[in-house]
Amino acid sequence: QVQLVESGGGLVQAGGSLRLSCAASGSIHSINRMAWYRQGPGKQRELVALIISGGGSNYADSVKGRFTISRDNAKNTVYLQMNSLKPEDTAVYYCNLHMISGYNFWGQGIQVTVSS
Repeated sequence: QVQLVESGGGLVQAGGSLRLSCAASGSIHSINRMAWYRQGPGKQRELVALIISGGGSNYADSVKGRFTISRDNAKNTVYLQMNSLKPEDTAVYYCNLHMISGYNFWGQGIQVTVSS
């Protein structure tokens, strides 16, 4: 089994920054990609950013230029640096790990609230 533990969320004013971390532990084999999703109030869960095993990354248009995803392979940890935060970034953020085998794991979610 795989466990994903997120940290770093909280309350921040618009224009501020936060850094989310997600540490993976357990039976981790051949990670394909790690990603961050979010679900705002009354909205569907959406992909925010992903990083593949080779290091390439992709971002939702709404966060391009403001958010940066990175990964520490030695620690099996993925980060999301969020700058220039906006009230519309308010959501529960979820870490996701996808293995080459097809297994998919989710963190418990962490709240990010951006006040105007």
